[in-house]
Amino acid sequence: MIHLEVCASSVASALEAQKGGAIRVELCDNLAEGGTTPSYAQIALAKKLLTLKVYPIIRPRGGDFLYSDLEFELMKEDIKICKALNCDGVVIGILTADGEIDKKRCSELIELAKPMPTAFHRAFDMTPNLEKSLETLIELGIERLLTSGGKAKAIDGVENLAKLVKQAGDRIEIMPGAGVNANNIVELKEKTGAKNFHSTCKAAVSSKMIYRNEVTKMGNNSDEFQYEQTSAEVVKKLISLVK
Repeated sequence: MIHLEVCASSVASALEAQKGGAIRVELCDNLAEGGTTPSYAQIALAKKLLTLKVYPIIRPRGGDFLYSDLEFELMKEDIKICKALNCDGVVIGILTADGEIDKKRCSELIELAKPMPTAFHRAFDMTPNLEKSLETLIELGIERLLTSGGKAKAIDGVENLAKLVKQAGDRIEIMPGAGVNANNIVELKEKTGAKNFHSTCKAAVSSKMIYRNEVTKMGNNSDEFQYEQTSAEVVKKLISLVK
């Protein structure tokens, strides 16, 4: 079976992912920064409204994956919240200053999360040796790895992804992600042998505002009067392509 995990940046996106047939959501905020930990309310409401699996990302900020002691404490508190809200798992990723997997801190988060399983995000792609890092994650007991094969997009890392899938065997799930869409998911499936894929499956949603101040900007968006949200139809399309 081929499964699709959706990176959902809101409860609304998560509901669309469920409608489309996704098996799981990686619940996050701030997709423009690669995803950060969602709010308590987002997690709580997702668990209340969804029947599919909910895995919040535990990432206190954008940028690198080398965290201060304070940031590490925040991560631990967020994991406690996820446990209290009966999440199905969490997604983590911490590196040392030299780019290696931070085994000590990751191990602490994994133990704290139990009995929830733990997945690892694309911090992996920032490590200097993917093969070595994969063995570290297996040793730590990570159940699933989200990776683009060390490249900006999964399709660019397809050769590395195929090697990682082969190296992993049945010891850990390799899940290609980053730019996975209808134009490349079939090629990724055929060339990597992966069984799980990760995508935002997003589409633009137009604002319903009538009055529009076209001068003032609230953020970095080029168009303040639209936003991106997961689309059930896009989810369905990707799943149908890899069935």
